[in-house]
Amino acid sequence: MSQLKQLFKNKIALCCLTIIGVIIVLGILAPYIAPFDPNKVRIVRKYAAISAQHWFGCDHLGRDIFSRLLYGIRSTLFLSILTMAITIVIGTIIGLISGYNRGKLDECIMRLCDIMLSFPSQVMILAIVGVLGVGIENVIIANIVVKWAWYSRMIRSSVIKYSRKNYILFSRTIGAPHFFIIRRHLLPNIMSELVVLATLDTGWVILNISALSFIGLGVQAPTAEWGLMLSEAKNVMIQHPMQMVFPGMAILIVVAAFNMLGDCLRDILDPKEKTA
Repeated sequence: MSQLKQLFKNKIALCCLTIIGVIIVLGILAPYIAPFDPNKVRIVRKYAAISAQHWFGCDHLGRDIFSRLLYGIRSTLFLSILTMAITIVIGTIIGLISGYNRGKLDECIMRLCDIMLSFPSQVMILAIVGVLGVGIENVIIANIVVKWAWYSRMIRSSVIKYSRKNYILFSRTIGAPHFFIIRRHLLPNIMSELVVLATLDTGWVILNISALSFIGLGVQAPTAEWGLMLSEAKNVMIQHPMQMVFPGMAILIVVAAFNMLGDCLRDILDPKEKTA
């Protein structure tokens, strides 16, 4: 409870939470608040300037940019959160199994993690997408495959650290079920670290999905996605620079909000990490 109070007293954390919360709500309500169909082509409105009707103007096909930004929240932010959630679940399960049981199973899992972590993440993602083919589903799979090993290793380290605590050793001594020990003792202890890691890495996933969509490997047209909108606007960045400003600012704001929120959570949940 004290940590929750600290969170709401932290102005930066509160501001970041508000920004993220508002953007999520806008994404959920996009079909109801978007003034135009995001995929409707109206050539007569090609590169229409900012006006009361079109708040952010129109793109090269006459589509309303504001409406596409709202729908792009679903493709960019929501899919990033889904990717992060699946990665966290897989990494946590494998890390708990590895750190709690140790022995040969632990060795096998760690050697597999070493192999996965020995490759540069961006190269691995491009290779996986190249093999599986373009599309957002394959981008999500690639991000999960690349990131689960890192989370497994981090969770394993935390599990080993807390497994030596007296109350866990006592629970094992009296024969408490393993699932009970993991659920009541280990998970609550590592949850704060998971929250911080997931918050910081969500921005990384957003950038990955946007970057792959930008180069044509992620979300495909005509679906609204911020990275894809940047890609479509790059050809006219000199003549119509505002085409790139709005999707670029959307990515910048969301990624910055997650990163700053992660820093604040790290300071609140683990005061030892505070800088002097």
